[in-house]
Amino acid sequence: MSANTKDLRNVVLLGHSDSGKTTLIETMMYEGGAIKRRGSVNSRNMVSDNTDLEREKGKTIFSHQMFVNWRNNKINMIDTPGFDDFIGEVVSSLKVADTAIIVLNAANGVEVGTELVWEYVEKYQTPAIFVINQMDHPKADFEKTLDQAKERFGSKLIPLQYPYNSGENFNSIIDALRMVMYEFPADGGKPEKKPIPKSEMERANAMHNALVEIAAENEDGLMEKYFEEGNLSEEELAKGITIALAKQQFFPVFITSGLKDMGSGRLMGFIDDIAPSPAERPARKLENGDEVSYDSNDKTTVFIYKTTSEPQVGLISYFKVLSGKLKPGDELVNAENGETERISQLFVAEGKERIPVDELVAGDLGVTVKLKYARSNHTLNSKGVNRKVRPMEFPESRIRKAISTEVSSDMEKLVTALHKIQDEDPTLVVEQSVELKQTILHGQGQLHLDLVTQRLEKEFGVKMKFAAPKIPYRETITGKAEADYRHKKQSGGAGQFGEIHLRLENYYDGMEEPTGVNIRQKDIEELPWGGKLAFYWCIVGGSIDNRYIGAIKKGIMQQMEAGPLTSSYCQNIRVTVYDGKMHSVDSNDISFQLASAGAFREAFHQAKPQLLEPMYAVEILCPDEDTGDVMGDLQTRRAIISGMDSETHYQKILADVPLAELDDYGSTLRSITGGRAKFTMKFCNYQLVPMNVQQELVKKNSPMVEV
Repeated sequence: MSANTKDLRNVVLLGHSDSGKTTLIETMMYEGGAIKRRGSVNSRNMVSDNTDLEREKGKTIFSHQMFVNWRNNKINMIDTPGFDDFIGEVVSSLKVADTAIIVLNAANGVEVGTELVWEYVEKYQTPAIFVINQMDHPKADFEKTLDQAKERFGSKLIPLQYPYNSGENFNSIIDALRMVMYEFPADGGKPEKKPIPKSEMERANAMHNALVEIAAENEDGLMEKYFEEGNLSEEELAKGITIALAKQQFFPVFITSGLKDMGSGRLMGFIDDIAPSPAERPARKLENGDEVSYDSNDKTTVFIYKTTSEPQVGLISYFKVLSGKLKPGDELVNAENGETERISQLFVAEGKERIPVDELVAGDLGVTVKLKYARSNHTLNSKGVNRKVRPMEFPESRIRKAISTEVSSDMEKLVTALHKIQDEDPTLVVEQSVELKQTILHGQGQLHLDLVTQRLEKEFGVKMKFAAPKIPYRETITGKAEADYRHKKQSGGAGQFGEIHLRLENYYDGMEEPTGVNIRQKDIEELPWGGKLAFYWCIVGGSIDNRYIGAIKKGIMQQMEAGPLTSSYCQNIRVTVYDGKMHSVDSNDISFQLASAGAFREAFHQAKPQLLEPMYAVEILCPDEDTGDVMGDLQTRRAIISGMDSETHYQKILADVPLAELDDYGSTLRSITGGRAKFTMKFCNYQLVPMNVQQELVKKNSPMVEV
């Protein structure tokens, strides 16, 4: 096993569901001798999809780390899910990969899942290799898929290969880099090298020359030699395109049939020869702006990109060594919390199998178990080293559900279990909402939450129920009103007395000061839930003593925390207290607190009260043919379309949609488009609720409105 950073290759396989990533990676491992026989999706016996849930569903749900020794190098490979509900697995895997292998389905072309992962490939500036897989499919179309990929991902996509024949009879690949034709036996495996047919030489030469030009542009002296001699040696060619790939100036395109084991060995050879090692990648940026290079002679720094748990084992941590060397028995300090962790055992992963090792060097991927304080996104360092890697950023959640249990006494057990799952899956967010008086679970989609439900039942023995979550409306006013309110209570002995005269107006920054009053005190309060309260104390002549200001503000705030319309939070209101009365014996704090609350409530109802609802900016990417249906569905959700744009054979739709109308939107979109669309949503602002909707909500007037 390699112990040299320059002899390592870290690749991640990405792509839409059913592009054949898992079958391809199984074949790559078989080609490299890591496994003796290939499993299959149907047989549920693959190295990658090795959990009970994955075997049950026949789909990749989690990322899986594997490796193969190829010639003199160690190639670490990570398989990832194709459903965007599990995008967290993709983001974390890309964080530690040095090359992305983007797998396209030759029959379906560029699909929406590919669009999604490409955004993260660009974000992380990861070198990428495209693989047009399933060339043996009856509907395989290399030219169409390549054209779509170039249209979407740019002219940097340069094919190194193309099929001599495709579809059910696929068995030959013309390789323009090595200028040879590979012809495979019927059952795949090791190909026979043959001369390129004369009919294909013109096209092959044109492709080869394009590769030579790319290589020449990236290595001093090669361009001059290219002009003088018209060609480059294989070694020179490899050197130039290695640089081009590492700089993301060139994205090579290969073709394969993972199912029939055709082309995967050539792909492995290219990864081995051309793909950058960690030593050839830029230094890792740290949170404080510093950098850490992949140097095995430096102090040790380790980044944990994924955590899972297993019965009888506990927490399992997957990591990348960013610098130095790591050995069993090493003690590292967690940059997140200052805790010291002892690396008791050190492994490399081969799917679910963990193979003990004595050492891992900078750039390598590994596994350890039973860390006490370390989780995903944590950095571990040698003692005395202060490094913290910039954390992974995950997309906003796209689904929210209120959760409960069949037996109320199980609720604490449920929340505890969810927090354990959240430690492993940062895209899952558990929120205890004081405002809504609900526990809200945020996730990437219904498939995501379904997976969590199954894990809860199987691993923790607790059942979770879903309900539509309440909507965090806001209340405000659009007009102006005055009210006076007297609180008076007599029950023997000292009574209660307080009278308040106040004015309410809608507040906005920069508005003119109130007229007709003498301003004695002005407080602009930033409310915890958003918006502002402008409180003006304008009492003259001592009609109310200044010592009651705090109680009066408290009464107003209590009403703003449970608004007069629907008991939602109030915001952006100016309150001007300009008169009132007090009693020398019966007035006290509680009297003025109740009086100000009553006056606020009465004035609020007269000041053209208005409900506000949270709006979300939604971005949808869907096939052209489904655009009409998607737009029609958005119109039923009171959406405001803010823009449209074309991206290859997809349409991008931008819309502002009320949160109240987005419940189960992911499931609806999947149904409308057959799973070929994706969407993101992000809170943007609060907007006025239409009056007919407001009237219905006010009728309910529950402590918090549920829609």
